[in-house]
Amino acid sequence: MDKSFFKSLSEELQGELFTDDLSRALYATDASVYRKTPVAVVYPKNKEDIKTLIAFANKQHIGLIPRTAGTSLAGQCVGTGIVVDVSKHFTQILSLDKEKKQVKVQPGVVRDELNQYLKPYGLFFGPNTSTSNRCMIGGMVGNNSSGTTSIQYGVTRDKVVALECILSDGSETFFSNIDKEKFLDKKNQNSLEGAIYNKLYVELSNAENQENIKKEFPKPSIHRRNTGYAVDELLKNKIFGNDQDPDFNLSKLLSGSEGTLAFTTEITLQLDDLPPSLSAMVATHYHTLEDCLSDVVPVMQHNLHTCEMMDRVILDCTKNNRAQLANRFFVDGDPAGILMLEVRADTEDELEKQLQELLKTIKKSGLSYANPILKGGDINKAIELRKAGLGLLGNMVGDRKAVACIEDTAVALEDLKDFIGEFTQIMKGYDQDAVYYAHAGAGELHLRPILNLKKSEDVTLFRSITTDVAKLTKKYKGSFSGEHGDGIVRAEFIPLMIGQANYELLKRIKSVFDPNNIFNPGKIVDAFPMDESLRYEIDREEPVVDTLMDFSDSEGILKAAEKCNGSGDCRKSHNMAGGMCPSYHATKNEKDTTRGRANALREFLTNSEKPNRFDQKELKEVFDLCLSCKACASECPSNVDIAVLKAEFLYQFQETNGYSLRSKLFAYNTKLNAFGSKIPWLTNALYESKKLGGLLKKTSGVAPERSLPKVYNFNFEGFLDKSKKESEPSGKKVVLYIDEFTQYLDVEVGKDAIELLCKLGYDVQLFFGESGRTYLSKGFLRQAKKLVHKNLEKLETILEENLPIVGLEPSAILSFRDEYKRLHHNKKQAEKLASNSFIMEEFLASEIHKGNISSDSFTLEERVVKIHNHCHQKALSNQKVTFDVLNLPKNYKVTIIASGCCGMAGSFGYEKEHYKTSMQVGELKLFPAVRKSSADTIVAANGTSCRHQIKDGTKREAQHPVSILRQALSI
Repeated sequence: MDKSFFKSLSEELQGELFTDDLSRALYATDASVYRKTPVAVVYPKNKEDIKTLIAFANKQHIGLIPRTAGTSLAGQCVGTGIVVDVSKHFTQILSLDKEKKQVKVQPGVVRDELNQYLKPYGLFFGPNTSTSNRCMIGGMVGNNSSGTTSIQYGVTRDKVVALECILSDGSETFFSNIDKEKFLDKKNQNSLEGAIYNKLYVELSNAENQENIKKEFPKPSIHRRNTGYAVDELLKNKIFGNDQDPDFNLSKLLSGSEGTLAFTTEITLQLDDLPPSLSAMVATHYHTLEDCLSDVVPVMQHNLHTCEMMDRVILDCTKNNRAQLANRFFVDGDPAGILMLEVRADTEDELEKQLQELLKTIKKSGLSYANPILKGGDINKAIELRKAGLGLLGNMVGDRKAVACIEDTAVALEDLKDFIGEFTQIMKGYDQDAVYYAHAGAGELHLRPILNLKKSEDVTLFRSITTDVAKLTKKYKGSFSGEHGDGIVRAEFIPLMIGQANYELLKRIKSVFDPNNIFNPGKIVDAFPMDESLRYEIDREEPVVDTLMDFSDSEGILKAAEKCNGSGDCRKSHNMAGGMCPSYHATKNEKDTTRGRANALREFLTNSEKPNRFDQKELKEVFDLCLSCKACASECPSNVDIAVLKAEFLYQFQETNGYSLRSKLFAYNTKLNAFGSKIPWLTNALYESKKLGGLLKKTSGVAPERSLPKVYNFNFEGFLDKSKKESEPSGKKVVLYIDEFTQYLDVEVGKDAIELLCKLGYDVQLFFGESGRTYLSKGFLRQAKKLVHKNLEKLETILEENLPIVGLEPSAILSFRDEYKRLHHNKKQAEKLASNSFIMEEFLASEIHKGNISSDSFTLEERVVKIHNHCHQKALSNQKVTFDVLNLPKNYKVTIIASGCCGMAGSFGYEKEHYKTSMQVGELKLFPAVRKSSADTIVAANGTSCRHQIKDGTKREAQHPVSILRQALSI
């Protein structure tokens, strides 16, 4: 389409419209296997923008693809028209009626954030998907989402009270409960809304249509059902001869319609009281899936709040995921399947009663071999393990993946075991070991074959397996789309699932709602082929992408990017736990997510025709706001480490386009500091000078608001000799790593570390070396690689002695555990360095655990300490070690600030074009938490960048944990 059309459209919109290649590439995929490049992407600002888009779409005969978080598994959110992303501006909670227990929201409100808002009122929105910390209410309505709680609280359709929508002619309407008289009045109105009610009356009053619906639709006992439009739900009304529902509500039809009938702008939801406060979970372990499934019917006789299943494939995936390792604590042996059975009560006595009754049923069946009981926070850990299952499937190395195509089947509970038995035989016929997990208590298992959709033979299997399982589901009168929707992958099978006559009925309904087919075309009716428009070109010649860093663990950098399956964990906001992704938290733009960056890298590396595939301005743009915080390295279920991908990109891009002066200044910052430290008084005077310092910032592209760190010249060896004489070494040897930041900038921290270790009886040896962090952050990989080899040579003797190497700056010492393994040719030696390298708090926490350090060496003074930990520590280590060591003084009250990234991230926050984003990130959580703390509260931060950011953002001086402990010494 001529871009001049979009120019005039853009001028009419109050929101933002994008037609650039990057934006279109970012929205070409969702969490499904499909890829369709839209002609444009729009962030509408308000309802008037939606009306403008509808008018444009009707005039230009172009589709509108509604989108919230884009986590759909069936391809609902991709298309060749205009993607309309409401996740940025339609995010308001509009009103709460506490008496009716109803809330009105815009479609871009995140499910978990809504429940955070509702919690003080004792209310919550029940449907709970695995994506609940980023999925949005609009998407949940579009898919009729269910999740783990459906056995207790129902599905989204059950909770929708009313929908405010814009119809295909641009008219606004309000769908809510109406009686028969109001219905008959509406159907006679001369409007599109009137035509819709009249058409539904004519079609659903027809006895033959009613009989076809009752005969062909899934069993009524199957609550999870999204196959086509929910005309079977409308038939329950007395208007059509059934007294089940006294009032008629068209919201039931729109729920699960995937945005194909109208554009929803406001949603009113019915809420529930918060669940009982006390809970217990039995995690039943089984040697076979058959045994596991056999227990579902008997345990569901109990009032369970959760009945979830994980199979061995899912559990094996969690073994290699940093964030999930700790959540595996309850797994006993190597089970083929685990059922997670949760009961809840308001009193301990009632909870124990329910628990014992459940255990009695489990014992009676005798099929499980272990039944650990979880309570409190342990339940959340187990639930997080299961929730991560979807994303973890994308962590399989190579091109064979667990493919979402048949993963949404739901059958009646009494049919589940037999259905799975026949399903397993189908899979054996295809030589497939499928993945089984999810909502056993609702009769739904997410079943996935392992396929390589880059190969034509597996694409053929993709269709064949889906067809066979569709037929099997029909045999049991089940739902082929239980909660994930039809989208592209299953819409083709709707005629098979509900019969051709019913399918024609759906087409007639779509036609009256949307005569020009502008709302999400190709979904539900007139479906796109399920085996076309896949994410990867079939039987393609794999692009050859050479890299300086070693990505063999992912079979190359391209497949490292391809590990992203679109699950969108990176779209959670700063209100959720974790730090991923700080720039998205500030901007709310898809390009600033881990998913956006991985998708862009995959897209442009795959399709580039340039000699240097990295030489793309779009990639430079998408990586620009990445803070290299590494939260994605642990929080992304697929372990897509954007920080390391960015380092490689910067190197490759700069090799073609050159290295800027500012990048050189930051990369070679250690050499400049070494030079400045020779005459520190002059250097610091220069930095502090308003004129000269200001000129230096201006010429180097540093934000004028930033303070420049002072440099120092200090004899650490001499200080160590003095400290040793004043202490009594016990013979326990430790190597203290004096990194480039400690040596020239944070001298006092280095001195405190030496004094602390010596007074605690350690025989300290110093190792001086530049870590290479500044080179890595700016993409100077050749220089970083030289340093890696140089440091490993210098550390050879220390590694032979197996001495612990302890560092103070997390980004420096943790590079030994991380990037060094990608830059050194001797993997064995690099691994040895990694296993012997520790941040100071890790080492001290280990020594406390061994009994080598006790509280007796520290003050009894009372102090309050608040901790902000470095991002790399959160990603590659853990925060508890800092908490543990700062609790050494018996009367220190220590808490960890749930702060995410500080926003400085090395040079990022100093750069003038990034200063605003840097401070926005700091203002999300960290700065307010520091400001709220009293003046005598000690703020602990082990990152040098973090301490500078806290100072610039709050005017408070933060201290390294080592300094806090040294000051607390009583010996």
